[in-house]
Amino acid sequence: MDWLKLPPLNGLRAFSAVAEAGSYTLAADRLNVTQAAVSQQVKALEKYLDLTLVTRRGRGIELTSSGAGLARELSMGFEIIGRGVERLTDEASNRPVQITTSPAFAVEWLLPHMAEFQRLHPKITLMLNPTAEMVEFRPGGIDVAIRYHDQRRPRPEEDAILITDMIVIGAPSLVEGLNLDDPAALQELPWLQELGTNEASDWFTYHGVVPEAPLTINHMPGNLIMAAVRRGDGITYTARAFFVDDLATGRVVELFSEPLFGVYYAETPQENQRPEARTFLKWLKSKSEVVSASAEGD
Repeated sequence: MDWLKLPPLNGLRAFSAVAEAGSYTLAADRLNVTQAAVSQQVKALEKYLDLTLVTRRGRGIELTSSGAGLARELSMGFEIIGRGVERLTDEASNRPVQITTSPAFAVEWLLPHMAEFQRLHPKITLMLNPTAEMVEFRPGGIDVAIRYHDQRRPRPEEDAILITDMIVIGAPSLVEGLNLDDPAALQELPWLQELGTNEASDWFTYHGVVPEAPLTINHMPGNLIMAAVRRGDGITYTARAFFVDDLATGRVVELFSEPLFGVYYAETPQENQRPEARTFLKWLKSKSEVVSASAEGD
């Protein structure tokens, strides 16, 4: 197709609306523009084609034979375009909202809240991609990413979902009777660490400890760490929000704490954000909370 030979689309659309409505006034209402704008666009189209398409008859209008022929072709063409756009829109609205987050956050925080979202928005389907990897935004891919940063790397908190103490914990069967007041003492214990992270080494570095020997670290998906900690397989560095009930019942013991140190926040593509994703994001932010030892005691 030689696109340079096509008249401006606005003129074709205005003329098609006039032909369909049988009136400049009705066409202007349907296009949400002024009657003068519609009239100018039709006249510009006639000038471009060097043809008369619409004539006045009394107080109304009438299409010329050329105008009637063009109107039929445009009606079919715009109908095809309309169906194509409608199909794409339906496909986009039916596509699940894709969410990426760490396995630990997905299992311990997001999943317990998701039933509420589904009750409020039963027509929106959610698809979780729990991974420790940083998934990039691509067209047709992830809609919402829930990321983590700590207070050493501050960022605006208006997009924060969860602000929580970060704590080192272990099962009583593993840590009872041990003198663990000094951070250096924790290098003697086995650590459980989420795949793709350096949580144990980062924790010792933050506390100024240089391990005397290689640490014993077992790497596993974040959702498996929770059960392993409760069994006494090792200690881990995690968000207090994930173990509130376990701490309250004594199933795990807190060894060290950094108050309000960890922030989970939402990140979305800068452009072309889907309405369904915006709905999920708005709900997600409405569930934002702060979990700390002091908050629990208030």
